[in-house]
Amino acid sequence: MREKPNQQIRIWAMFCHLSALFAWMLLFFLVFLGIPLYLPLNILFPLVIWRFNKFKSSWIDFQGKEALNFQISLTMYILIVIILSLLMMLTMFGIALINNSNGKEIQTGLNILLSLWLGLTGLMILLQLFLVNFAAMKAYKGKHYRYPVTIRFLR
Repeated sequence: MREKPNQQIRIWAMFCHLSALFAWMLLFFLVFLGIPLYLPLNILFPLVIWRFNKFKSSWIDFQGKEALNFQISLTMYILIVIILSLLMMLTMFGIALINNSNGKEIQTGLNILLSLWLGLTGLMILLQLFLVNFAAMKAYKGKHYRYPVTIRFLR
């Protein structure tokens, strides 16, 4: 795409990126209210915007695919972290049972695991906030941007 897309096209392209942040905020709000909900809304919101607007412009199509690829990759990374955390926790409990460890050793191990998990989760949230806002600004300005560490599911 050589020419700069018009403002309406750029706004829809920007919404493809920002809708994922809105979805995360909605999920955190629901969890804060006590509703334990995990739906991949961070994938669903950009998907809906992209599907309904991709025929308007190749710019929206490109930006929508980029936003979806990043959100799908991020969701996969989060699931991998959760699975690895659960495996580490089960391994710690197994080792504690085999060695007849006391509760203090288990508590120390769980505190270390929780600290690592919270640190990694916080890093992923900050990274997403920065990258999504950066991509949304680039999309609005009509400049190409590719998310780092993204698996390209949609081409």
